[in-house]
Amino acid sequence: MSNAVTEKKYWNEEIETLDRKALEELQLERLQEMVKFAYENAPYYKRSFDEAGVKPEDIRELSDLAKFPFINKQTERDTQGVGSFLGELAAVPEEDVVFISTSTGSTGVPTMSPFTKADFDEFQDTESRWFWQIGMRPNDRYVHALNFSLYVGGPDVIGAQNLGALCIWGGTLPSERLLYILKTYQPTILWTSPSYAWQLGEKAKKSGIDPKTDLAIKKIIVAGELGGSIGATRKAIEDLWGAELYDFYGLSDIYGACAAMCEAKDGLHICEDQILVETVDLHTGEILPPGSVGELVFTTLRKKARPMIRFRTGDIGWIDNTPCSCGRTHGRIHINGRKDDMFIVSAVNVFPSDIEAVIRDLDGITGEYLIRIFEKDYTCKYAVEIEKNAGNSKTDEEIAAEVSTALKARIGVKPNQVVVHPDGGLNTRSEHKSRRIIDERKLNYSI
Repeated sequence: MSNAVTEKKYWNEEIETLDRKALEELQLERLQEMVKFAYENAPYYKRSFDEAGVKPEDIRELSDLAKFPFINKQTERDTQGVGSFLGELAAVPEEDVVFISTSTGSTGVPTMSPFTKADFDEFQDTESRWFWQIGMRPNDRYVHALNFSLYVGGPDVIGAQNLGALCIWGGTLPSERLLYILKTYQPTILWTSPSYAWQLGEKAKKSGIDPKTDLAIKKIIVAGELGGSIGATRKAIEDLWGAELYDFYGLSDIYGACAAMCEAKDGLHICEDQILVETVDLHTGEILPPGSVGELVFTTLRKKARPMIRFRTGDIGWIDNTPCSCGRTHGRIHINGRKDDMFIVSAVNVFPSDIEAVIRDLDGITGEYLIRIFEKDYTCKYAVEIEKNAGNSKTDEEIAAEVSTALKARIGVKPNQVVVHPDGGLNTRSEHKSRRIIDERKLNYSI
């Protein structure tokens, strides 16, 4: 690859810098085609649209999408395997499908995500866009330390190969083995989860490896958890590794990574040429203007194996369409948390990400935490468990008071209790995603 190519700023400059009007015209053209394709080829959409009294030709402008019904994770579960192996949401025969991934099933029955050859190729070209966006180039060595077992993030490594990087298909290796690879092969870029990036750096130091001087990692990509977009968490990992950290966002229902940070690190650019984004009120489904916090709703504009028309993601956040300093014109999403994880204490909406931001920013504690949500006197309460650094001379009571005060200042409501453990006393460290929320409530707190 020539120097002129490797020095270019954008993977696909024409698409990434398309002015807003032209981008929306492209979205409308693709939306009209996709809604028509879904109606004519997917049994569920034919039935659903007919029941709602809408037709593909009702889409004359982007705002007309609001006339069409939503789908969600339960829709996937209800239609999966109905009528055919791929189910009623699928719009192509099985012989046209070359790849399927599945969700983890952490919130219910695992659901499959099928891809045609064209779907898969465009998926990987999008991944190449994100890798290039964070500065990956053909002279980089890249370790893909994500689970390959059926999950949609596994194949993203092909996007790195497509741009010419030397790729090491690490997968879910034990930390000792991964550290051996990092030290022996000296890769420059790593992708894993935020919690594991932190834990791997800690384990490296405890084994006598300084991530800053003994390893060559210059950039870390994280996904699967919110930590990469939490300033305090991102800084802690960057300081530990001496590397730049970039957050990626993906959905098993659509792509491995649908959105990614650029050098500005002000939200995550979403591929608006591939996905149309709406933000809706959690309760009414009413469309909210850009900049308003609500549930993110995605409509795929190109993926034909299983079109997703107005898919309610369950993620709470907002989209920013204002110009970005990097020059890219596609909107940036900001994720506050999962609708399933949000809880309400004394009429205040509490997201685990807000609690994490406080814990990661305090001195004298390890940054590990566990949130317990429970009922007391028929109201919702929360407690936080943390770890005290081995060299911290303060008493547990003093540390608990500091944490409680900081949480009250940031969130607006104090925890019912702060439990202080010694370093390593919490069982939250994981090779991949960490479980940090225990919900002990028995009443229905649906929002």
